[in-house]
Amino acid sequence: MRILAVCAVAHPGGAEIGLLRLAKRLLARGHALTLATPAAGPLDDAGLPVVRLPLGGLQRGAGARAAASFPRARRLAAGHDLVYLNGTVSGRLLPALVGRRSVLHVHDIVDRVPRFWSLADAVLADSGAVAEHLAGLAAHVVYCPVELDVPDAPAPWPPDGEGRPARPVIGFVGRIEPRKGPLDLVRAAPQIRAGAPGARIIVVGDDPYDSAPDYAQRVRGSRDVEHVAWVPDAAALMRHLDVLVAPSRQEPFGTVLAEAMAAGTPVVATRVGGLGEVVADGVTGRLVTPGRPDELAAAVLEVLAARERMGAAARDHARRFGADAYADRVEAILLEAAR
Repeated sequence: MRILAVCAVAHPGGAEIGLLRLAKRLLARGHALTLATPAAGPLDDAGLPVVRLPLGGLQRGAGARAAASFPRARRLAAGHDLVYLNGTVSGRLLPALVGRRSVLHVHDIVDRVPRFWSLADAVLADSGAVAEHLAGLAAHVVYCPVELDVPDAPAPWPPDGEGRPARPVIGFVGRIEPRKGPLDLVRAAPQIRAGAPGARIIVVGDDPYDSAPDYAQRVRGSRDVEHVAWVPDAAALMRHLDVLVAPSRQEPFGTVLAEAMAAGTPVVATRVGGLGEVVADGVTGRLVTPGRPDELAAAVLEVLAARERMGAAARDHARRFGADAYADRVEAILLEAAR
């Protein structure tokens, strides 16, 4: 197949990283992919042909501006067997693609399903929680891909002093914004240290879209945690954590959890969205109530005490999210849609 993969942004986030993992495997299977991005950015260096296709922007109400790109979208689609719309913002192009084969991949839990989404020949969903909100679209639940061969790289935070005993490391990895809930980990930090004296609590990430600067500053400026700026390959640092914490208030899947589990790191996450589809509660980690730092701290201490057992179970459980198996699932759907 010749696939045109449309991205809403030029900087790789979770949706774009998942697409690149899929693209690597589809290329190895003889398919051809071209990326369409709205502007120049890091995705230009992904090793794939790139074309420009503006989508109107990410702001609320910006979708009407995507109509200006409809003629170009039709011309580009004519040179491909299938258009893969990576995310709901990319889905704005569906009215322009009537008569062309298309697949819409929904990565978010949505409140409203536009009628024109039914124009897609297939709809993919990151989790059952996402699919539940896509009434009438018969969405295929494909989850998100992770690399099971976790790269080896040094930890991006300062090491403990030479000769000092190793201290447990509890980490958050992701965007520093209210939806991800890192402030709950900050608030849980004193209770965690009371039960695990000397524990290091590290927050890795930033607020790249400057969506909540006051919130981000409260997290980064806290003396209860160590802050490390965004790193390009978060999966590579998972092996340096004893527990990964995802205190989200909403989450469609939770790729960061699956990446940690692939590295043999058990997890603590909130019982929201698709996180319960990733974490086997009491086996690969613990699930807690969102917005409860006391529950979060207690769960971290419980998982620390069972670190070896839960870490082994987590590594085994992560195989279901492996990128090779993901490519098998998605390739079959894309081939059917292209027919």
